[in-house]
Amino acid sequence: MAGLLVIIIWMGCVYLVLKGISILQIGMASNNASRGGLIAIGFAALTVSIIAALFFLRASGEQASALSSLGGF
Repeated sequence: MAGLLVIIIWMGCVYLVLKGISILQIGMASNNASRGGLIAIGFAALTVSIIAALFFLRASGEQASALSSLGGF
């Protein structure tokens, strides 16, 4: 059961990073005069999504190791 939860969290983290990349691509494809601002928002979104994904992966790894140390699961 815990293994499935870890897999779902991994999938969510991959999705989160892909959405950050998508936001960056929208900013890069823009022809507006404020393109620089959109690219900055895209880089910020990508950075935040990568940091959040790493945090979630670390937290899920700690939870999985805590469950495995209980034994019987």
